[in-house]
Amino acid sequence: MFLVVGCNGQLGNELKLLLKDKAVYVDKEELDITDKQAVSNFVAGKNFEAIINCAAYTAVDKAESDEKLAELINVEGPRNLAATGVPLVHISTDYVFDGTNSKPYVEEDVPNPQTAYGRTKLAGEKAVMETAKTAVIIRTAWLYSIFGNNFVKTMRKLGAEREKLNVVFDQIGTPTYAGDLAKAIVTILPKMKEGIKELYHFSNEGVCSWYDFALAIMAQSDLNCQVFPIESKEYPTPAKRPHYSVLNKAKIKKDFNLVINHWAISLAECVEKMNNGL
Repeated sequence: MFLVVGCNGQLGNELKLLLKDKAVYVDKEELDITDKQAVSNFVAGKNFEAIINCAAYTAVDKAESDEKLAELINVEGPRNLAATGVPLVHISTDYVFDGTNSKPYVEEDVPNPQTAYGRTKLAGEKAVMETAKTAVIIRTAWLYSIFGNNFVKTMRKLGAEREKLNVVFDQIGTPTYAGDLAKAIVTILPKMKEGIKELYHFSNEGVCSWYDFALAIMAQSDLNCQVFPIESKEYPTPAKRPHYSVLNKAKIKKDFNLVINHWAISLAECVEKMNNGL
């Protein structure tokens, strides 16, 4: 039996579809991961094979003025889960990098977060590595799903309401379908060797800008909204977005024999589910 923490988010919901009754699912209402004693009491005597931590403070702009809360959820929460001694799969982010690379980031690249969110997520990685007996940390990027709020849903909503939209073209990365990440995690779970602590990168294959992604969403959703490219400086936000956050997936593919879909293929799959009301 597995424990999925943060089960009502995009990834948590995708894991529910795959793991079904092989896991116990909790969100903050059932378990406050920032409370060490509560975590310890919850896990005690249950013999979980692994904990999958999908819980995170992900409001990137809000974190700039609320770093203390982001720290509690993104650092102390993972530390408390790791301290249980149960093998842990922990999800992290491309925001640990500064986005100045010109080739895909590998796991050994030196992090240099530029935002409160990125700083707390990096500190969370370190807390897991220091505290866990067995752990796999997976950095991902540009996550979307049929569940929750995300860029795909926002574009579909705005595309249905408006004739034209401006989207930034100078931020480059790879969209990640949460359903594909969930499948990768389910593949990894039985292969986690006791005592290993490894860091991996996972996203879909390929590279695009948010502008390219928006165009593909409109086309696949049969929306006639025109999308225009703009520079990031024309759309200022409290938190600075990485200009380049493509992740190199060679390590995770090799270690777990994964075949990863191109982002456009996975987007089509997700959009079809959305169109069918799933």
